[in-house]
Amino acid sequence: MELTHAQANQVSASTKDEILPVFRIGQRVRMIKPIRNDGSNPFNEPNEILIQAGAEGYVKHIGDWLQVIRIYEVHFIEEGNTYGCREAELQAIDDIDGYDEVEEELKWIREHNAQRAAAKLLKEQSQKEGV
Repeated sequence: MELTHAQANQVSASTKDEILPVFRIGQRVRMIKPIRNDGSNPFNEPNEILIQAGAEGYVKHIGDWLQVIRIYEVHFIEEGNTYGCREAELQAIDDIDGYDEVEEELKWIREHNAQRAAAKLLKEQSQKEGV
């Protein structure tokens, strides 16, 4: 059975975004297109641009709207605001410049934990030799 164009649009409009999130919490992202007030922001006029294309921020939370559309809560540091964004509106910055702050922090934590474990092992060995 083939779907008509209208039926295909209904199916695609009601399906979930990618099964796994494209972006992760803490990831640096850039807006691909401007975000306009859809009426949900009472502090701005309807249809007013809230965030310009090119603005950069960090993913704070990942949720769903109507259990169908994935929404990324993105904190835009320079603008000082947090807005909900769709996957299609965002672009990962680490894909562009090759720099990933989260991975750098995780690397530092792994190295720090390894140094602490080595120091603890050395201390335990010296205590056993002293006994």
